[in-house]
Amino acid sequence: MQATLRSTISFKGIGLHSGRPVRMAIHPASANHGIWFRRVDVAEHAALIPARYDVVPESQLCTRLVNEAGVEVSTVEHVMAALAGCGIHNALVDLDGPETPIMDGSAAPFVRAILACGVQRQDAPIYALEVMKTVSITHDGAEATLSPDTGLQMDFSIEFADAAIGRQRRIANLANGRFVRELCDSRTFCRQADVEMMQDNGLALGGTYDNAVVVDGDDVLSPGGFRHADEAVRHKMLDALGDLALAGAPILGRYTGVRAGHMLTNKLLRKLFATPGAVRLVMCTADQAASLPGVGVKVADLANVA
Repeated sequence: MQATLRSTISFKGIGLHSGRPVRMAIHPASANHGIWFRRVDVAEHAALIPARYDVVPESQLCTRLVNEAGVEVSTVEHVMAALAGCGIHNALVDLDGPETPIMDGSAAPFVRAILACGVQRQDAPIYALEVMKTVSITHDGAEATLSPDTGLQMDFSIEFADAAIGRQRRIANLANGRFVRELCDSRTFCRQADVEMMQDNGLALGGTYDNAVVVDGDDVLSPGGFRHADEAVRHKMLDALGDLALAGAPILGRYTGVRAGHMLTNKLLRKLFATPGAVRLVMCTADQAASLPGVGVKVADLANVA
C-alpha cells in the first residue's frame, strides 16, 4: 500500500546558499498525489512545483526544481531522500522561500520527524519503475548506471585528492530501513578551498561547520570529525537516493555511481526514460513492495543515528 504522513511536520532552518531563514512544512497528501513542493511566498497560480526529474535544470552543487512559471526550489535532495527512505509516496512540501532548510547537512532531522509523526498507510497499490535494460552515462571521468535488479541496490565509489576522504566505496541493498540505519545521518562535505570559492561567488552563504563536513588535505575542520569513517560516500548515496526519487516512483534496479553527482544522476534518469524498453511501470507484488526503501522502518532504526 502507498503511504503518507499521519500529520503535518514543520521545520525551521537556513538556506545553504542564501544563508536566509527558511520555514518548511510537510503535509499529508491523498493516494496517487505524489510529491509536490509549494512556494507559499509566490502567487498561488505559480506556486506548485512537481518533484520530477524533467523539471531539473543544469546545476552542479545541488538539485533544483523549476516549474513552467520559472518558480524554483533548490537543495531538495535531502528531503526527497528522507521521504523515499521512509517509504512516503504522497506529500505536499510548503516552503516560504527558494531553498529547503539545510539543517545539519544530512537527512536525519527530516527522517526523525517523519518517524516521530508516523506513517499512514493508504488503500492504493504501489507502482514502481522496473529497470529492464542497462543504461549508463559518463562525463569527465564520472559514471552512473542503472541496471536490472529485484530491488533498489546501490554501489557507489568516490575518490578525492584530500587524504581525509581519499578512496571510498560502499554497496547497499536499500530495503527494510537500511537507508535510515546507515545513510540518513551522513552530512554533505566539501573542501575548504571550495567553500572559499563558493562564498566569493555568493554561494554557500549559509554553510558552516555545523551543517557540512569541511576537509583540508589530511584534516577534518568540522568539530567532532566524521560521523562514520566513510561518511563521504554514504552521503553521496543519500544524495543519489534523493535524486532517483525524482523519477516519480520507486525504482527496482541497481544504481552504480563512480564519482557521480546530482547532474549525472539526473541525466541518467533522462536517458532511462528516453531509451525504448529500458523501464516499465509495474504494480508491485507483495515481494516487490517489501523490498522497497522505507518498508518496515521503525523509530528504533534511529537508535544509532546522530
